[in-house]
Amino acid sequence: MKSSSANAWNPRWRLLACAAPAAVFFAAFWLLPVVRLLTLPASKGWATYFAVLTDSRYLQSMANTVALSVAVTLATLVLGAAVGIYLARHTFAGKRMLLSLLTLPLSFPGVIIGFFVILLGGRQGLVADIGDSLFGERITFAYGLLGLFLAYLYFSLPRAIATYAAAAEAMNMQLEEAARSLGASRLRVARDVWLPELAPTTLACGAILFATSMGAFGTAFTLASKFEVIPITIYNEFTNYANFALAASLSIALGLVTWLVLFAARRFGANPVAR
Repeated sequence: MKSSSANAWNPRWRLLACAAPAAVFFAAFWLLPVVRLLTLPASKGWATYFAVLTDSRYLQSMANTVALSVAVTLATLVLGAAVGIYLARHTFAGKRMLLSLLTLPLSFPGVIIGFFVILLGGRQGLVADIGDSLFGERITFAYGLLGLFLAYLYFSLPRAIATYAAAAEAMNMQLEEAARSLGASRLRVARDVWLPELAPTTLACGAILFATSMGAFGTAFTLASKFEVIPITIYNEFTNYANFALAASLSIALGLVTWLVLFAARRFGANPVAR
C-alpha cells in the first residue's frame, strides 16, 4: 500500500517541483513589484493616487498621450487595412520583398525610429536643409507633436499591415462572391462583407496599437522636447526628482487606461457565439 501511495504522489511532487521555479520567478519579478507599485503612493497620502486628475500638468500630459495614441491608432488602422488587404488580394513580382520592407521597422527599437525622424525633420535634417536652400529658413518638426505622430505611425504601421494581410487571406471569399453575384457594388461589399469580417481584427489590433502608443518610451524620449507624454513625465519624476510615490501613481493611471482599452477590446471583440 505504501509503495502504491508513493507512486501515486510522485507525479504531483514532480509537478510541484517543476512549477516552483516559475512561481518564485512570478512572485519576485511580477507580483511583488506590482504590489509595491500599488501601495507606494499611499506613503505620501491617498490624494497621491489622484494626482493625474488634480494636477493640471499631469492631466495635460495624460491628455496629450491619449490624444496622440488615438490619432496614431486611427491613422494606422486606415493605412494598415488598405495596404494589408491590397497585399493579401493581389499577386505581383516583388510582393514578398515589399512586405519585408514594410515590416522592417519591427526590428528597430524606438530610439532608432526617433533618430530617423530627426534625420528627416530635425535641426540638421533633410527638410531643414531644403527649407534653408529654398526659403532661407530651417524648417523642423521632429521635436513636437508632428514628429511624435510620424514616429509612432512608422513604428505601428508594420503591425497593422501584417495583421490585416493575415486576416484578409483568411476571409471567407464565398460571402464576397455571393454579394457580387447579387449585384452589390464594391462599396456595398466593403460595407456589408469586409467590415463585419474584419471587425474583430480591427478591434484587437486597434487596442494593441493604442496600448503600444500609450507606453512608448524610446521614441518619446528621443523626440518629446516640446510635447510631453506620460511615459516621459513618469521618467522625470523618478529619475530627476526621485519622487517615487508620484511616479507610481502616474504609472497606475497609465496602466488603468491601457488595461481598460484592452479589456474592452476583449469583451466586445469576443465571438458572439462564445458569449
